Amino acid sequence: MPEAVVGAPLTRVDGPLKVTGAAHYAADNPVPDFLHAVLVCSTVSAGAVQGIDAGEASRSPGVTRVLVDFGAVALPYDIRRVAFFGQPVAVVVAESLEAATHAAALVTVRYSPSASNTDIDAPQAIPEPGERQADYVRGEPESALRASAVVTDRQYAIARNNHNPMELPATVAKWDGDRLTVWDKVQSIVGAQEAHAKAHGVPVDHVRVISPFVGGAFGSAGQTWPHQLLASFAARQVGRPVKLVLTRQQTYAGIGYRPTSRQRMAIGADRSGRIGAIVHEGRTETARYASYEDGLTASPKFMYTSPNMRSTYRVVPMDVNQPTYMRGPGAVTGTFALESAIDDLANTLAVDPVELRMRNEPDRDQTDGLPFSTRRLTECLQRGAGEFGWARRNLVPRAVREGSELIGMGVAAAGYHTSRSESDALARINADGTADVQTATSDMGPGTYTSMSQVAADALGLPIARVRFALGDSTYPAAPSHSGSRTMASVGSAVFTVANTLRDKVIRLAVVDPGSPLNGVRPEDVTVVDGRMFVAKDPSRGEGYRDLLARRGWPSVDSRGTWTPDTADERFSMYAYGAVFAEVAVDDSLGTVRIRRVNAWYDAGRVVNPRLAHSQAIGGMVGGIGMALLEATELDHRDGRVVNANMSDYLVPVNADVPALDATFLAARDDVANPIGVKGLGEVVIVGVPAAIANAVFNATGKRVTDLPIRLENLL
Repeated sequence: MPEAVVGAPLTRVDGPLKVTGAAHYAADNPVPDFLHAVLVCSTVSAGAVQGIDAGEASRSPGVTRVLVDFGAVALPYDIRRVAFFGQPVAVVVAESLEAATHAAALVTVRYSPSASNTDIDAPQAIPEPGERQADYVRGEPESALRASAVVTDRQYAIARNNHNPMELPATVAKWDGDRLTVWDKVQSIVGAQEAHAKAHGVPVDHVRVISPFVGGAFGSAGQTWPHQLLASFAARQVGRPVKLVLTRQQTYAGIGYRPTSRQRMAIGADRSGRIGAIVHEGRTETARYASYEDGLTASPKFMYTSPNMRSTYRVVPMDVNQPTYMRGPGAVTGTFALESAIDDLANTLAVDPVELRMRNEPDRDQTDGLPFSTRRLTECLQRGAGEFGWARRNLVPRAVREGSELIGMGVAAAGYHTSRSESDALARINADGTADVQTATSDMGPGTYTSMSQVAADALGLPIARVRFALGDSTYPAAPSHSGSRTMASVGSAVFTVANTLRDKVIRLAVVDPGSPLNGVRPEDVTVVDGRMFVAKDPSRGEGYRDLLARRGWPSVDSRGTWTPDTADERFSMYAYGAVFAEVAVDDSLGTVRIRRVNAWYDAGRVVNPRLAHSQAIGGMVGGIGMALLEATELDHRDGRVVNANMSDYLVPVNADVPALDATFLAARDDVANPIGVKGLGEVVIVGVPAAIANAVFNATGKRVTDLPIRLENLL
């Protein structure tokens, strides 16, 4: 079939709804007769609740109930114990948000605190024992490292990063008997449906989850958190719909975060820069009640040729809330250490950092010996260097000055695994010649409505204006979590497959229909453009979808199916790649770092919509700038309180921090990965950014900063 819109830089089909305020986010859903719920959260990080005095709160005007017994809902921790600061211990339900908020402040909680630890660097912060799945070794890394002519061996530390999407976490829950409807902010429609069902002991098909719009999430809505289950719990207890919206402060304990990490990265090479050994050791914080592993050791195993390699990873249980996925999970963390070390090695050898990377380009994935499905990292580096003006970079650190500012350039490579998951979809052609496509995926910002409409439009042979794509409802065909850069590869493949099946189904109906101009034509000789089926060699012979349906008196015809990944993962190493180039200016007296520009070149397979892809890249770069220069969650280790749990003190990039960002995607497709040739790009676009910035800061100042965020005191 001819392709008319896949690959076109179309604007978002849901854009008008968003800019006019017509898009309903979770808290916007107007459920009649609803009540407001507000959480009362713990003020200690470990111990037991000795008692809760809710008398004054219960008597407060407008209050319906104060719920202090959570025994009827299954939460992920022991409700008799306090596992982290900010853990919900009571829920106030009232007629208005103001009444509920006031009453929550009147609830008195008595604790029996226990000794606690929230500091990963404290002596009592002991990693879990035993080998983890991420532990890996090849060759003789320790002896090879000792025998290397040149070695970099440094410790790297990254502060906790908290999710701060524009839309606050919000849940509206309504029960009809033992059937629950939840309007929520989620990345996994099916996962949320299952979580609510399990928490309340009802069948999965008795729960409906609705989430058509998500105002940013970055991983924070990838699992179902206690506040969501407490919202549906409260609604069941009071017998009325309930709306629960976390405050900005409560999000810091309520929806996970990128965990604090500590790493050792050692690389040994000969005088020519050929890497002989890599040793990578990492640890991250996690909760005691639920473990989260960030997977930070993946990239160093395969990004560069090294016959000798060892990596170990441990999680450190502490009295904190559970960490979770945050854009580029694990990869951005491990890549910061790896790419900083490569830059450090290049400086020691007095070799161009781009050249050093290309000298160590592998011909296959060294972890399993598999060939790469596609790997054009060298091309990304070469094109990036040429177009960024890398040749103007001075190899000698602290050599370029403009007035009071030191100027530097840095580079880092990036990689992220191509994830693929089973997905269902339904496609329907209607009597008026339009089409509906449905699947229970989500859209937290990448433009899923638009890109899926493009894939469906081309497969069905329809203009995109006549295709309606629907998501965000558990009554639609099941889809995987909207995470891990898997949606386009997985859901897109399902939409492609089902839409093609439906088109072929209608063509077959036409060629056997005596009343059709296509009667007797071989199906493979028929093509479809603008909703009209015709003989490719004789375009005058044909009819539209609507003609066939009208003749048969059918309101619609549909097809539903499942796309399941093949075994390509067993035969190929599948990753998206990128090369990130950054230029910074550092005030020599004040130590302030300003981004001048960040440009990146990506091998991300086929790009369905260049406009949306570019938007994704810019968003990833902004997140990487935040991680490199601004973002750090600060805890008071006496009680585990996040002391900067607000948008004034937790710093994120603003317009002045992101003056010139750009991204280029190589013309490509990866047909090994899936039938539409995509790799996934939402995660890879953040992965190399912090390292490229840190390397640029070194080139500008001569100071190798190994802790993120880079602070003034690191450079003074």
